[in-house]
Amino acid sequence: MASRITYKFKNKAKEINFAYDKYHNMHEAVAAEEGIDLTNYLKMVQQIEMTSKGSSAVRNYRDSEFEKMGFSDLYFIKGDPKSE
Repeated sequence: MASRITYKFKNKAKEINFAYDKYHNMHEAVAAEEGIDLTNYLKMVQQIEMTSKGSSAVRNYRDSEFEKMGFSDLYFIKGDPKSE
């Protein structure tokens, strides 16, 4: 089932379609939409996952890196307002 994501990239609000069959998470989807290569980021995430004991280290790294890339306010849009 397709969903929608709303986010800001360099303070410009945007909205895109999202489906789990194409992307693992919303962060990969917004990076792809903006043409950002996540190869080095994903390698670092894998290293953090191997060395840390909890998910908070990965989450903190992800949040800080995406903020450095210019992303903010990433959210899934719940429901379809047109169908209500």
